Amino acid sequence: MEPKRLYRPRGERMLGGVCAGLAHYASLDPTVMRVIFVLVSLATGVIAGVIAYVVLWIVIPEEPSATPPPAPPAA
Repeated sequence: MEPKRLYRPRGERMLGGVCAGLAHYASLDPTVMRVIFVLVSLATGVIAGVIAYVVLWIVIPEEPSATPPPAPPAA
């Protein structure tokens, strides 16, 4: 069994895909994760939530594309 990986999905983004990626990792609906993130951000201070989102946006890698990389040209 392949281990779970945390990625920012390419298709379900609203801004950077952080909440959608966290939702997929936690097996939740992305909308529920967005509401939880907003509520936690409001409870702890909006600036802290914005900083946390930006840091997660930088740290969490983007989901790999489904298409394989192009083959190198033949010599």
